Amino acid sequence: MSIRTDDKARRVRRFVFLLGWVSLFADLCYEGMRGAIGPYLAMMGASATAVGAVAGTGEAIGYALRYVSGIFADRTQRYWMLAIVGYSTNLVAVPLLALAGSWPLVAVLVGLERLGKAIRSPAKSTIVSFAAADMGAGKVFAITEAMDQVGGLLGPVLVTAVLAWKGETLEGFGWAFMILGIPAAIAIAILLRARQLVPDPRALDTAEPTEHGALGPRYRTYLVGVALIAIGLADWPLLAYHMQREGVIATRWLPIAYAAAMAADGVAALFAGSAFDRARKRGGTGAGVVSTFVVIGAAYAPLVLLADASSPELAIAGIALWSLALAATESIGKAMIATIVPRGERGRAYGLYYLVWGLAWWLGSILLGVLYDRSPAIASIVATSSLIAGAVVVAVSSRRAAAKTS
Repeated sequence: MSIRTDDKARRVRRFVFLLGWVSLFADLCYEGMRGAIGPYLAMMGASATAVGAVAGTGEAIGYALRYVSGIFADRTQRYWMLAIVGYSTNLVAVPLLALAGSWPLVAVLVGLERLGKAIRSPAKSTIVSFAAADMGAGKVFAITEAMDQVGGLLGPVLVTAVLAWKGETLEGFGWAFMILGIPAAIAIAILLRARQLVPDPRALDTAEPTEHGALGPRYRTYLVGVALIAIGLADWPLLAYHMQREGVIATRWLPIAYAAAMAADGVAALFAGSAFDRARKRGGTGAGVVSTFVVIGAAYAPLVLLADASSPELAIAGIALWSLALAATESIGKAMIATIVPRGERGRAYGLYYLVWGLAWWLGSILLGVLYDRSPAIASIVATSSLIAGAVVVAVSSRRAAAKTS
């Protein structure tokens, strides 16, 4: 019996790391494309309004359709099919950018890539969650998040290397987009290997498949906390804007600062995942770990948004704390859903989670930008307050669970 158990544990571990490699190569493709789209559009004569519209519309598609995709995943249980179709859009859309002769066509292809993200994300997160019964929800989501961030680091580096080789021209960008098709193809190949290893990922989860009614008070309370956290977690462009305007960090070093933040995000995710699983082994829900990371990270706002040229060290510390809060939401924040939602409802649960997160983050970015124009101090206060409030609501969601159990 122990030999069979060990064999299963090794198979699950291998399965999780295969999914992590999928995230790494897919994000390498996506982040490489994302970092190049702005200057590529500019070279095609697109206005700043057009660039903003392309980016904003793409993200809106990516988040808005995830709830629909999640419902479809639950009803059909075709998790692998949705994941494969979703990842396949990278292989089509990104290399075709090299052949786009106008910025409207670029906009269509960016929208197609984001559509693929919407199709695959709930299904992929649900597949990952099925492995949580053996490895622990915190660990499985932390591994995929950490490897995702490695891909996010390598993508822009690869594009920069190609542009240094071929020149910062339309042709150079075309070469970069074509080469990014290689990691997209590798991601699909690894995904197919993972499916071969575990044809029915639901078999990894020992929970009763007949459980329903998962999206009840506890889940809804948790989503309120998630929305508040998303509102308070400023997007990187606002932080970079402040640091450039105030001369906190030289413009040429801002991309390096962002890369370092993503690396810190990946490392923090591993620590957060481990702490989350330890808390659950002690009988807790893990919500306290999510809340703790968010509360600590809440200090990022005044450290970054109030920093000036004389205090770059404060901004660097703030960036590290921002990464900490981001890691909590992108790893154990999703792991929480795997522990409170039965497997038959997770596609819808993850789809709604992504929808709420995306909408709240978008609104929060606008709000903090408007407040920053009036006063960076006010923006930092609102950001910090929203994060702390979100952490409190997440903690309250675990109390609901305890009260229900008693």
